[in-house]
Amino acid sequence: MIPDHLQHVIQADRPLAPLVWLGIGGPARFFAEPVEMEQLQQLAQWAHENSLTVRILGSGSNLLVRESGFDGLVISLAAAATSGLTLQDNQLIAGAGGQLSHAIVKAVGGGLGGLEHLVGIPGSIGAAVVGNVASGGRDIGAVVDSVRILEDDGSLKNLGKDDISFTHQKSSLAGLRVVEVTFQLEPTDAGQMTKRLQKLWIARNASIPAEMERIAAPFVDPDAMSARELISSVGLSGIREGEVSLDPAQPQYLLAHPGATSEHCLKLIERVREQVLLQTGIDLQLNLQIW
Repeated sequence: MIPDHLQHVIQADRPLAPLVWLGIGGPARFFAEPVEMEQLQQLAQWAHENSLTVRILGSGSNLLVRESGFDGLVISLAAAATSGLTLQDNQLIAGAGGQLSHAIVKAVGGGLGGLEHLVGIPGSIGAAVVGNVASGGRDIGAVVDSVRILEDDGSLKNLGKDDISFTHQKSSLAGLRVVEVTFQLEPTDAGQMTKRLQKLWIARNASIPAEMERIAAPFVDPDAMSARELISSVGLSGIREGEVSLDPAQPQYLLAHPGATSEHCLKLIERVREQVLLQTGIDLQLNLQIW
């Protein structure tokens, strides 16, 4: 089934739990980490020809995998070919598999501003753009100039900023396979920006639970108030389901303890959503992808 030129790239039954922050989940039927763009295109074409569903794996910070695993092809974008960062004039060209934190440091070091307010937000660049992450009232979509996506047949397509819709922690890119993003940034003083970045990082770090392993932020912040404030206001801080709980001090974070399962996570998430809707009328939307 696997063609000769992809035999060395594709693995069968690769466990996914070690690759996601929550540390939960079964194997992918097929798994690949292409080391060049041509391989990525060939993988997409092969999957399409064999009617395999494809999922793109970034850092796994907002992903819950069921114990049954994923019956398709998971493509990791962690290799250099799909996670590189290049500065060109006032633009940052970023592989979707690169870390958002690395993109911020790269931009600031090159004297370009526009991403620094997002410091401390985990995850890959592709996921950040698809989910239009925001902080301090500004979202990442505001500085996206163009996006390159991978089509089913393996071809690459460029979408300009006018082709993409960004709304509150959402974008029209949902369901598409983003492989590269170009950011349009503003020249700034690198020294001053580095100092600002350090202050922002200290402030953001103070709001992250001390227990950083096996953690996820399952909910999108509503327009009116943060998920943290909302969950606290209805008395759900620290709530537990099986071996999964919300952090007592920072209840916007879900913590997976030893023995945690995807079912524990899903039950806890549903309990929180039901109670918040019942008590406030607000329907919390999921930030977590579920495979």
